[in-house]
Amino acid sequence: MKIIDAHIHYAGWDGFNETAAESGQVNTVEGVADNFRKNGVVMAVAMGAGRDGGDPAVCRPMTPNLAGNTTPEHYGQPDYIAYCAGVDSGAITPENTTRSLEEFERYLQTPQCVGLKFYPGYHHLYLSDPRHYPFFELAAACDVPVVIHTGDTAGTRGHVKYAHPLTVDEVAVDFPKTRFVLAHYGNPWIVDATEVAAKNENVSIDLSGLAAGTIDAAVFLKQFRGYLEHMRVWMDYLGDWSRFLYGSDYPLVNIGEYIKVIRAIVPEEHHEAVFCNNALRVFPKLKPLLKAEEEK
Repeated sequence: MKIIDAHIHYAGWDGFNETAAESGQVNTVEGVADNFRKNGVVMAVAMGAGRDGGDPAVCRPMTPNLAGNTTPEHYGQPDYIAYCAGVDSGAITPENTTRSLEEFERYLQTPQCVGLKFYPGYHHLYLSDPRHYPFFELAAACDVPVVIHTGDTAGTRGHVKYAHPLTVDEVAVDFPKTRFVLAHYGNPWIVDATEVAAKNENVSIDLSGLAAGTIDAAVFLKQFRGYLEHMRVWMDYLGDWSRFLYGSDYPLVNIGEYIKVIRAIVPEEHHEAVFCNNALRVFPKLKPLLKAEEEK
């Protein structure tokens, strides 16, 4: 079965290198490629979360940066890794909005930039802040989704009230032509995230970041049985398996073991949809990238 990992991080920061090592992985271009081959991952979407250089008066797209080149024309990553351009909410001002949107559109016009990523919680602003509205409109015009960090934040400096999944409901209603993805299933607010997706057809959920480190899938499934059964109850409540996307949150968790966990949660008859086809629908720009990879 082909797997599309709809949520990874692809950066050469020391912290990510250490995290990869802790989860039994090697955070290099070669290491990631070997990891993907072993686990059947044919395509991935990396979340932009690094500050690019350039004009400080513009909110520039944050892009993945493991190979060192972050220009939109060739940002230095393998062809099988697409990316969402990260939005630094705090850098958006009324004065620079127009130029910032032009910069993001320049990235989105390239094949490998397949969406936008927002970081509420890490950035201390609600998603419904009006400064974000033109970016939601840009995403709709470019037919790409908006991926949103929801739920708990890494470390202690985040303000999780901004990352509560219920905050997405308002923008999902006000921007019905924009597709939104709740990253991390809003964990631990699984019920609330489910309600937002159940109410709004333009909202999907990615299953990344529900475990971390060097896990053993069998042990994890036993140890967190209650938590996972609770999640499965609400996945069944939503009742639409086309709304869930597989993602790992690499390098935070061992990809091979995490795939086993998600396989155990998702009914087998929905594996192809959750592990591959749903990502192709939510991120339509992945289709030509995947076709080009298969033709090599």
